[in-house]
Amino acid sequence: MSKKLNSLADLAKLKFDDLAPDPLPQENEEISFVKQQLEAHFSNKGRAGKTVTIIKGFEGNESDLKKLGKTLKQALGVGGTFKQGEIIIQGNYREQLMKILLDMGHKVKRVGG
Repeated sequence: MSKKLNSLADLAKLKFDDLAPDPLPQENEEISFVKQQLEAHFSNKGRAGKTVTIIKGFEGNESDLKKLGKTLKQALGVGGTFKQGEIIIQGNYREQLMKILLDMGHKVKRVGG
């Protein structure tokens, strides 16, 4: 079944007819959020000393919260999660998150230290 390739010419003769087609390119869906008053906190309490940035005050359904959180995490290239209506981003990225949210049209209040 398999032949040994002895040269690049042998490789060029191979036919790949049974491969799956290329997936269709995904369209970047435009995410539209209702402009909101949000709060940007940072904390390390209860997290073994690890600092996180917390976005509070989001009003809307959970899927919109997750979309916003995913957008923020991708913009910063960091991890995070969603708990009890809050977006928790790993690390102290409060200033960067505030700028991103302001650019999206949200009002953001800096809370704490």
